[in-house]
Amino acid sequence: MLCRLVIRDFVLVRELALDFQPGFGALTGETGAGKSLLIDALAFVLGERAEVGLIRSGAPRAEVTAEFDASAQPAFAAWFAEQAIPLEAGEGILIRRVMEASGRSRALINGVPVTLQQVRTAGEWLLDIHGQHAHQSLLRADAQRQLLDDFGQLQTQARTVATAWREWSSARQALADAGKRSGEIEARRDILAYQIKALAELANDQADWGWQQMGEEQSRLAHASSLIELTQGTVDTLGEGDEPILSVLGRLQHRLQEGAALDARLQEPTDLLAAASNELSEALTLLRRHLDRFEVDPVRLAEIERRMASMLELARKHLVDPPTLPELYRQLIAEAASLADATDIAALEARVKASATAYAEAAAQLTKGRAKAAKTLAKGVSEAMQELALGGGQCRIALQPLEVEGSAHGNERVEFQISGLAGDDWRSLSKVVSGGELSRISLAIQVVTSACSAVPTLIFDEVDVGIGGGVAEVVGRLLAKLGEQRQVLCVTHLAQVAARASWQWQVSKEKAEGVFQSRVQSLDDAARIEEIARMLGGVEITERTRAHAAEMLQLA
Repeated sequence: MLCRLVIRDFVLVRELALDFQPGFGALTGETGAGKSLLIDALAFVLGERAEVGLIRSGAPRAEVTAEFDASAQPAFAAWFAEQAIPLEAGEGILIRRVMEASGRSRALINGVPVTLQQVRTAGEWLLDIHGQHAHQSLLRADAQRQLLDDFGQLQTQARTVATAWREWSSARQALADAGKRSGEIEARRDILAYQIKALAELANDQADWGWQQMGEEQSRLAHASSLIELTQGTVDTLGEGDEPILSVLGRLQHRLQEGAALDARLQEPTDLLAAASNELSEALTLLRRHLDRFEVDPVRLAEIERRMASMLELARKHLVDPPTLPELYRQLIAEAASLADATDIAALEARVKASATAYAEAAAQLTKGRAKAAKTLAKGVSEAMQELALGGGQCRIALQPLEVEGSAHGNERVEFQISGLAGDDWRSLSKVVSGGELSRISLAIQVVTSACSAVPTLIFDEVDVGIGGGVAEVVGRLLAKLGEQRQVLCVTHLAQVAARASWQWQVSKEKAEGVFQSRVQSLDDAARIEEIARMLGGVEITERTRAHAAEMLQLA
């Protein structure tokens, strides 16, 4: 459930901290006081698109933090583990979102930066908002289908059908392309065969086909004579000439050593000469070893230069660098293999048949699940309609077979239909005559589907608009019944609905420092009587109105 909401610099709210209770709570107040701001803040923190206009005038940023207790949803922990978000047993879930004046938005869950999509996914587990215009979306066929699938917990089957449909469509397209492009494909395969053959002659086990090593060896062989001359001259100078450097250093070192016996300050330069002599002796050994391995091999040089010339020529033809030829070779082989598959008509036909069977089986299972869910949901909505002064009205959910051969959403179109309000004929929900009737039907659907949802917190934002009298009492009773199982918060103008709540907050707007701000006050029993009386009596509240309000609360 939702435990706490902290709002800073959000629209008309400077700073507001609210501690929520379980059960059914009502949010009331004058029109324009900012009741829906709390709903907007919840939608914002749970990932809804936002603009800088939400930031309170003069503030650098808006910030909303929501704390939830999700201990009743152990499956939620698995999602947290997948997302690498810490979730300690017994601790709450803290979601924070900030909107900067620059337009940059960021979100965190339990202190870990996350994407808005991750926040939305978490929000789907934690809280469900039913807006006052929900009936407008219910008129769309896709919304009705989604509602039925959610009610019947058919989301996995629906995803399986969508995947099977995509595979079937892809297989059919591949088969159609094979027939249309057979000549073009064969021509491309011939070109690929020629290119692959030319590259295969150069292939070896090295990552770049030896391009780097060949370059180094070619440079050595091409300059072998000058390198031998240079190395031999250095060897002569160091240790094999008429007066080699090492011999001179040896004599100098010996004389300095004698001088160091008379003057200790000469010992340090003597040691340095000894170290230099050792380093030069090691260099001489390496040069002699290197000289022994030097060879002049014109045959090997010619072979390397021919291979490098071939690689350069192929690289120019394919507009790539020589070291990337191995990757090109692999790509051409893969393309040739795919083209071979693309012209295998028998294999393509088998793929179409197999994918069509898989789709048919998945779609049939989805249809079966929808038919079962449609019967249960229609029965529940019909019963709720009787309570909402829609006596005689009935709901059914028709599964109309598609004229085309299947779709990504299954083999049928889902349509909510109503009978008994404007005649005995079944009419589409979009053809219900009265807007008030449509609003009540929408509420009935929301209450029934919410009762079957696993989401622990339900928010109803003025869904009772256009309802009054005895119907309003029924709405209050339905929400209170729902509050026995879930945490329910309803923004309402109806005293009959608010009186049924277990707890109540009043939203008001006051002017401070020349700026209007929203304020939320938790109402005790006496304050609730005054607020219910205001909702009943309007501007002038009489003792009779207060007595009526007290009676409503007592009966509730």
